[in-house]
Amino acid sequence: MKKLFIAAMLFVGLASFAQDAEQKPARDQKERMTPEQRNEKHLKKMTSELNLDTNQQAQIKQLLAERSAKAESFKEARKAKKESNVKLTAEEKAAFKKQMDEEVASNDAKMKAILNADQYKKWTSLQEERKDKMREKIRERKDGNN
Repeated sequence: MKKLFIAAMLFVGLASFAQDAEQKPARDQKERMTPEQRNEKHLKKMTSELNLDTNQQAQIKQLLAERSAKAESFKEARKAKKESNVKLTAEEKAAFKKQMDEEVASNDAKMKAILNADQYKKWTSLQEERKDKMREKIRERKDGNN
């Protein structure tokens, strides 16, 4: 009788564990937005956070479109190099980092030209908060994987 009871408890435990694993949604199943949808969502968020007027919205919409196009080209180039199994040299990595830093500085200058002083100050503080959150998420993932 004891063996039957233990076998039944083991079966119930395994069955409930298997169901929990199946019910967790995978990250890849999350709906992907198109670049246009992401830009529109970002623009709406910026409009509400920074109280943008219609002229500023139009300028930022154009800036977001340019940025996403550049990001897509960087992504494609990186993907092509990864698929060809070509390792980047230290010089290439440094050049890429320099290029990305220049893009960030260019974007920052364009935003400064579009926004007024108060909006720009708020925008920079929001950027810092987002960076801090991202760093924290990365730390959590590293700690979770170890």
